Amino acid sequence: MPKKLDLPKMDYVLLGLVLTLLAFGLLALSSASSVLSFERFGNNHFYVLRQITFGAIPGLILLYFFSRINYHVWQKFAPLLVLIGMVLLVLVLIPGIGFAVGGARRWIDFGYFLFQPAEFVKLAIIFYLASWYDKRKLNANDLYYGFLPTLFIVGIISGLIILEPDLGTMVGLALIAATMFFVGGAKIKHLFSTALASLLVLWLLIKAAPYRLERIVAYFNPQVDQQGISYQINQALLAIGSGGLWGTGFGQSRQKFNYLPETIGDSIFAIMSEELGFVRMTILLLILLFFAFRGYKIAKNAPDVFGKLVAAGITSWLVFQSLMNIGGITAIIPLAGIPLPFISYGSSALAISLASIGVLLNISRFSE
Repeated sequence: MPKKLDLPKMDYVLLGLVLTLLAFGLLALSSASSVLSFERFGNNHFYVLRQITFGAIPGLILLYFFSRINYHVWQKFAPLLVLIGMVLLVLVLIPGIGFAVGGARRWIDFGYFLFQPAEFVKLAIIFYLASWYDKRKLNANDLYYGFLPTLFIVGIISGLIILEPDLGTMVGLALIAATMFFVGGAKIKHLFSTALASLLVLWLLIKAAPYRLERIVAYFNPQVDQQGISYQINQALLAIGSGGLWGTGFGQSRQKFNYLPETIGDSIFAIMSEELGFVRMTILLLILLFFAFRGYKIAKNAPDVFGKLVAAGITSWLVFQSLMNIGGITAIIPLAGIPLPFISYGSSALAISLASIGVLLNISRFSE
């Protein structure tokens, strides 16, 4: 029998970093969700078990298979994936199909689990933009044949996401697209003009929704309305400050007892800072920093434009989202209301993030 050909070795350092983040995230969630799980379901481990069952296990399976599928395959299906993503974003808005929580309609209810199309769309748009610029290398800096068509697609997807509404995810998607426009060769003046227009649109969206404006007010003045619009950020800072250098101990958070909102979502970093302290959370930040270094190194050494752009897009997606989450909960930037990758609760987000890591690992197999 002919000997089976082995694939080139992938970046095992990156894989180790991701598995470390995943393990940390499951441990963090098991603590941060214990009170909420017991109150709602009479079981301290409900949320972490769902995260493992519908997020971690499917995600690791996807990671394995995607790491073995030649990443060029995704270039062929990129337009179809974006079209599917758009259809899913439209379905989310239809009553009876889309699942609403707190006035936001961001999930499709499949009965046993909820699926968030916006997470799928992030990966799909990365494939699409990478494919577009790879096929149009000579027109990458052309306004009409290189930049505007892709900007139009990103604009449609952003508009569908803001209808959910989900401003934080829309901003994250815009940052991913801006990174890929830059790496793909778009002119700086086109990017600068688009950035100015985007800031104007962002300001109008903030003005149009009082709760968004309240977040800006709370950012600039955390002392205003401490039992209202500034409550979450003040409780988050209290949790982080209470942790000190070494923390109160794993599982010993006080803020998770219904003092801090969104303990399993965008506030989970504050809960873990309270329990683990500054020193241990600094280690987590260093892991994220090292992850960014390895991801961008894969992008730099990728053998073609498509690989470079996909690797840069995936890395930027996870890094920017982490920075937005941590920056918001530490009052460095206004709260964006987005989860921390690999750590916050969200099974579809975790599964798709792990799948994207599989693509990144496959690119690393062919890196120069």
